[in-house]
Amino acid sequence: MTTRPAETGQPHLPSMRTIGELRAALTMGYGFPGDADDFEAELAREINHADPADLSGVVRLVEEFRGRVIARQDPSFDSAVAAAVAEIRSARENDR
Repeated sequence: MTTRPAETGQPHLPSMRTIGELRAALTMGYGFPGDADDFEAELAREINHADPADLSGVVRLVEEFRGRVIARQDPSFDSAVAAAVAEIRSARENDR
């Protein structure tokens, strides 16, 4: 589910101020395929192994998945990936 307002050309990003809002965004499909399940599994793993005085792993995970949502909603993301793939293929063909 990608929402891009036509009048601005800018991506619509859901609110992701809390872990609950990030979960909702991932569940609604704003990230990459499988991100919602991956986030839940990794969050559980981080929480289960975290020192209660150091939740930096949880913070890192939340930042990573927020970044994934932002990247996936960027209108130029798909073209940047396609350009990188084409460049890699070209380099491989030139090596042969």
